[in-house]
Amino acid sequence: MSRTTASADVFQAIGDPTRRAILDRLQQGEQPVKQLAEPFAISLPAISQHLQVLCEVGLVTQQRSGRQRLYRLNPTPLKQVSDWVSQYEQFWTTKLDALGEYLEEQS
Repeated sequence: MSRTTASADVFQAIGDPTRRAILDRLQQGEQPVKQLAEPFAISLPAISQHLQVLCEVGLVTQQRSGRQRLYRLNPTPLKQVSDWVSQYEQFWTTKLDALGEYLEEQS
């Protein structure tokens, strides 16, 4: 079974802390790459590469406005992540409930 690249997998795309931070910044609204890059201590081309990965998985869309490109968050692909995490949320809720019952019995 071949492993998908970050450019094809939402999970791998959000696995990078810089890309997660870019997504966090895009929650504030549409922004040009230069504005997105301000808080990062990496080059503009590096930010552009991160944005390309996010665009490839559909988490970010881009639109030209004159000479600049504006980037916008598209949270829809995160539903896949949410659905997967929710399975484990149910697992831990069950385990913690059982632990609570056990501790009450031991009191």
